[in-house]
Amino acid sequence: MTSVSQQPVNGSVVRDVTELDGYALEELSVGMTAIYSKTVTESDINLFCAISGDTNPLHLDHEYARSTMFGGPIAHGMLSASFISTVIGTKLPGPGCVYISQNCRFRAPVRAGDTVHARATVEEIVTERRRVLLKTVCMVGETVVVDGDALVMLPKRSAKTNGA
Repeated sequence: MTSVSQQPVNGSVVRDVTELDGYALEELSVGMTAIYSKTVTESDINLFCAISGDTNPLHLDHEYARSTMFGGPIAHGMLSASFISTVIGTKLPGPGCVYISQNCRFRAPVRAGDTVHARATVEEIVTERRRVLLKTVCMVGETVVVDGDALVMLPKRSAKTNGA
């Protein structure tokens, strides 16, 4: 089973999360953070076009894109935002959580060759509803390209999962 290490949080290192075992609600605390990084390639942009059906020439046509305010092709904003889903679904809270909502503000373009660092940070835990509010951000270097927040629901743990 593959293990994914979490980032140090407030001076301490949180436990590893395996690909099939996310955090239980009781294991989370405000301030916990996880990051996923991906260098976007032209192939990624083309594949996202094929999967999503979004063939806006801003993403695909170099000549057209040069004539825009961006001066060249850019990746889909939702491609960058999807890296937030990767953090949430694989690291924090991890496997088993269910998206309730995601708010995104697109701040700057991402281009082929840029490395996007997607981060999710626990902002609030609503124990009685099994909900977690996460601050979400994607950065390229020091530039925020996407920011927002996500609300997720965590499943109840079975007796087997709790180690019983």
